[in-house]
Amino acid sequence: MKKYGVNELRRMFLEFFESKGHLVMKSFSLVPHNDNSLLLINSGMAPLKPYFTGQEIPPRRRVTTCQKCIRTGDIENIGKTARHGTFFEMLGNFSFGDYFKTEAIHWSWEFLTEVVGLDPNRLYPSVYLEDDEAFDIWNKQIGIAADRIFRFGKEDNFWEHGAGPCGPCSEIYYDRGEKYGCGRPGCTVGCECDRYIEVWNNVFTQFENDGHGNYTELKQKNIDTGMGLERLAVVVQDVDSLFTVDTNKALLDAVCALAHTQYQVEHKTDVSLRIIADHIKSCTFMISDGIMPSNEGRGYVLRRLLRRAARHGRLLGIEGRFMPELSKTVIELSRDGYPELEEKKPMILKVLAEEEEKFNKTIDQGLAILSDMEEEMAKKGGKVLSGADAFKLYDTYGFPLDLTIEILEEKNLTVDQDGFAAAMKEQREKARAARKTTNYMGADVTVYQSIPAEISSSFVGYDRLTHDSEITVLTTDTELVEALTDGQHGTILVKETPFYATMGGQIGDTGVITGAHGTFQVEDTIHLQGGKIGHVGRVTGGMFTVGETVTLKVEESARRSTEKNHSATHLLQKALRVVLGNHVEQAGSLVTPDRLRFDFTHFSAMTPDEIRQVEDLVNKEIQESLDVVTQEMTLDEAKKTGAMALFGEKYGEKVRVVKMGDFSTELCGGTHVSNTGAIHAFKIVSEAGIAAGVRRIEALTGDGLMSYYHKTEDELRDAARAAKTSPSELKTKIEAMMAEMKALQAENEKLKSRLAGESLGDAMSQVQEIGGVKVLAARVSDADMNGLRSLGDQLKDKMGDGVIVLASVLDGKVNLMATATDAAMKKGAHAGNLIRAIAGLVGGGGGGRPNMAQAGGKNPAGVDEALKKAYEVAAEQLNQ
Repeated sequence: MKKYGVNELRRMFLEFFESKGHLVMKSFSLVPHNDNSLLLINSGMAPLKPYFTGQEIPPRRRVTTCQKCIRTGDIENIGKTARHGTFFEMLGNFSFGDYFKTEAIHWSWEFLTEVVGLDPNRLYPSVYLEDDEAFDIWNKQIGIAADRIFRFGKEDNFWEHGAGPCGPCSEIYYDRGEKYGCGRPGCTVGCECDRYIEVWNNVFTQFENDGHGNYTELKQKNIDTGMGLERLAVVVQDVDSLFTVDTNKALLDAVCALAHTQYQVEHKTDVSLRIIADHIKSCTFMISDGIMPSNEGRGYVLRRLLRRAARHGRLLGIEGRFMPELSKTVIELSRDGYPELEEKKPMILKVLAEEEEKFNKTIDQGLAILSDMEEEMAKKGGKVLSGADAFKLYDTYGFPLDLTIEILEEKNLTVDQDGFAAAMKEQREKARAARKTTNYMGADVTVYQSIPAEISSSFVGYDRLTHDSEITVLTTDTELVEALTDGQHGTILVKETPFYATMGGQIGDTGVITGAHGTFQVEDTIHLQGGKIGHVGRVTGGMFTVGETVTLKVEESARRSTEKNHSATHLLQKALRVVLGNHVEQAGSLVTPDRLRFDFTHFSAMTPDEIRQVEDLVNKEIQESLDVVTQEMTLDEAKKTGAMALFGEKYGEKVRVVKMGDFSTELCGGTHVSNTGAIHAFKIVSEAGIAAGVRRIEALTGDGLMSYYHKTEDELRDAARAAKTSPSELKTKIEAMMAEMKALQAENEKLKSRLAGESLGDAMSQVQEIGGVKVLAARVSDADMNGLRSLGDQLKDKMGDGVIVLASVLDGKVNLMATATDAAMKKGAHAGNLIRAIAGLVGGGGGGRPNMAQAGGKNPAGVDEALKKAYEVAAEQLNQ
């Protein structure tokens, strides 16, 4: 059997499946696209999920890939044995509702035995316990004896991940021979030793799991195949582990040369050699996909790998900076399958050099501090480093927690990880609070201030909405970076941009920036210090790197609508001066695609007639179709033209003068229509005061005005429908309904009054004379406070001078009312104090004047007691 190299095997696999009608797709980025369930792509199937779920239509129903993958679930164990690495390549052939088990099994056998040349007698398939179909294909069609086909249960041979598509799988194992075995009797397929190695896994996605263990047959059955490229190479090259296949061995040799040592001589050295080789490979690929070192998410995985490798470089005695040099070897060995590594080489080396340099400045100091901490622990007989100390190493010396754990593990010590998490949380909360109180522009101020002063941007968007330019700066929300990748929020700066940045009341443009490898949605465009323009937004696909040329495309409809509103603002200012007088000055404005807002000095509300005059004048100038001419000149020249300057505005040497016929001339750096006719129409929708001597107009033009009319029409139609009439008859109908309501309310009040009176029954029989004053405390059914007051007036007429207290329960709530005549008040009666004294009994409170008071309560059960007490309180008041 020929010992093919890794790059040859990759090519052979893809060419084989291309010959079987598969579309060869290049490896997807390590950064998942629109998939928040993953930090990094960790299998060949992961980036193809949308095709399997039916969310997206695949470019072909048969696809083959060699996917770069990273798995970091157990970083701390990588290197301790030669079994696992963080980086690997996954060969895959996929069918989306096309071929199924028969073809998948036949082709896997054909590739392994006929193309690669593996000995058929050393290959052993396995199938799921209940998958007789797959068993028969291996046994009857491929011709493998039944005793060489292994049936395994769900744990080994059934692929599922919670609810969703799932199915049985069939794996192919290769017997590497006794020299790799454990020597135990009965060692066979499924043994934990290294003799029988799984090289191929065919997943037959044929069922849907509802999440409760109930399976239904899928209409569209899929094939998802995975085969580790390095694993295949281990078998083909007959080497002991993935670290000694040709490409990885060449990388290990490069590490050995730097460390002046050899592999497979001393275990501790081997661990460090494997860690450096594996991690530098992962880091090179991650950076090539735009992942930058940071303290969260993918960026933190990268930082942890880099710093772990740096520390093991120290253990091997490698002097100075070594990672960029090793990365060159990675690129050289892998560019055959991943040409983007060569393309991104300058950026990869720069990022590695900067990150390694950053850690080199603190690693020795940090190791010394950790050593002191260990001594302190030893003195106290402790075995656990406090969370606060671990956090100090992280925060001050850049030691990721797993690095501290690894160093201490070597001495049988551990770390209080919960304490570390608590310290981290406390610091984040403090940082957030500090940012709120000290940083008036939010987190962005720090990142933008660190952009080199010599970098600037120029706006070229007066006469174009698309432009190609070079990226000069990329930032995340917290730091300058060499690349931005899929899903990241950040800011792009270029040399020249057609995007207008928010200024002079005109809101910034939105749109799209596209590069050779990515798409960026611009959500806002802002001015930064020193003549810089920032495009703020999110990478919606792929990645961007500093120095690449990109195409910037402004969203045309939004810009055109903004221009209409901005030009209308100029016409409005002049119209206001004509109608209201020359005291009108601009005090602020906001121009967006949807509307315009204009603040101006004026000392009274505009009358409807003044608003109509201003609207008419602006619309007249729109109908005149005036040419809008913009000229650049000095400020003095501009003033001579009569151009209006904004009070308090700072202008440079050169200014732009925007002239609309002979009607309006203003200094303005914004963007405008070329002719006022493009504005179509203008409508003021509100006018109000916002400060002493400052009024605000909100107005609409163009599409915004049409949307406003459509909305108003819809509201009018809905109102007419609710009133069961037509829009034209709505005013008459409302007037009739209002008159009817007024009559009904009057009648209702009369009825309520009469009912309340009747509910009192023979109230006069309850009158008591106390100290020569008549006092009545009575209960009324279902009366509100207005009803009680009205009833009180009626009773006063009947009773003459005296004190009246009425209580009623309505909708579970108590209303209390007390009234006293002048004569009663002269003898000591006080309605407010009386109510205050009894309200507590109905679970409420209240009070009022001596002649009239009221209260509410929540306890209807206390009404009788309250009325009884009313007589007692009245007696106290009148007998003083």
